[in-house]
Amino acid sequence: MTALRPDFPGLKDWHYLDTAATAQKPQAVIDAMSRALGEDYATVHRGVYARSANMTLAYEVARKKVATFIGANNPNEIVFVRGATEAINLLAYSWGGLLQAGDRILLSQLEHHSNIVPWQMLRDRIGIEIDVCPLTEEGRIDLDAAEAMLTDRHKLVALAHVSNVLGSVLDAKRAAKLAQRVGAKLLLDGCQAVPHMPVDMADLDCDFYVFSGHKLYGPTGIGVLWARAELLETMPPWQGGGAMIDRVTFDRTTYAPPPGRFEAGTPAISEVIALAAAIDYVQAVGLPAMHAHELALVRQTREALRQINSVRLFGPEDAAGIVSFAMEGVHPHDIGTILDEEGVAIRAGHHCAQPLMDHLGVAATARASFGLYNDELDVAALVRGLERVKRIFG
Repeated sequence: MTALRPDFPGLKDWHYLDTAATAQKPQAVIDAMSRALGEDYATVHRGVYARSANMTLAYEVARKKVATFIGANNPNEIVFVRGATEAINLLAYSWGGLLQAGDRILLSQLEHHSNIVPWQMLRDRIGIEIDVCPLTEEGRIDLDAAEAMLTDRHKLVALAHVSNVLGSVLDAKRAAKLAQRVGAKLLLDGCQAVPHMPVDMADLDCDFYVFSGHKLYGPTGIGVLWARAELLETMPPWQGGGAMIDRVTFDRTTYAPPPGRFEAGTPAISEVIALAAAIDYVQAVGLPAMHAHELALVRQTREALRQINSVRLFGPEDAAGIVSFAMEGVHPHDIGTILDEEGVAIRAGHHCAQPLMDHLGVAATARASFGLYNDELDVAALVRGLERVKRIFG
């Protein structure tokens, strides 16, 4: 993978270990977005002139490419949104609005705030109830506990496919079976899964899947909601305006079929084109090879950090591209600041997962996260930086 590093102009000699927050972009993605904003630019779904028609074709080809990439048979099951946060908010407002007071939703202790707050807002609006599944000792969602907790009052199970803090991978197929047993739907937050491993909607057997393009080496401002076609058909629109309509009069409006029903306004045209380019890039490299490479870096990092006796590691040994840790007597923000002086970029904080921090008994952690462009030199730089942190803080 080291040979691919020159493809990423933002890296140079920087030891970038914050890919779980956002991935660096390959030149192919930058070029695709530049062309879409420049020589190819036109609106979509509206103009009858040739360039608009060509851009519309490229936009819808991108939708098909996303569908194929995640193993969805029907491109009309792909809804373009600004990111996974917006996708979950869309679901909470639209699909969630079909729920009733007393219905229950099961989350887990490691969820990102984006998979907690929208459901709390729905709870406050209509009176649903939220249950929280605990974790195992190594930081996985405890599906044995989930099985015991689920009842026929549960209408949704909403879980992270991969934890953004611990890197722990959910047994998604078992989660689907547990949800189906009580008649609930399964939503998977795939933000940290899609950039690291192949995903297949038919194999996972979930009902909703969301992810953000910028973590998949694509641009910001674009994400994906996948939902089964029959579920999208039942869901009302959540925003009104252009593109999502069939016919408008002052008496009543009829809506377009999915996915258009959920894509009001002028879409993120260049971002969608660039997301397709990111998928092309990732597929050319190969997700299985990327996953194996990142697992090896995680193992190497965890082994090295164990040699620093003041470091506490979180999460399982086979974490997907993520190593979270704390250093005794040193705030993670201080770790991050000193590492930055050494040319190493990590994330320090609660990672939008404060309930998980409470569970771990810390206010924050330091997190190193890997992408396809990282190598052993990045791990060595991280360890050298942490040794300096240890010297400074005694």
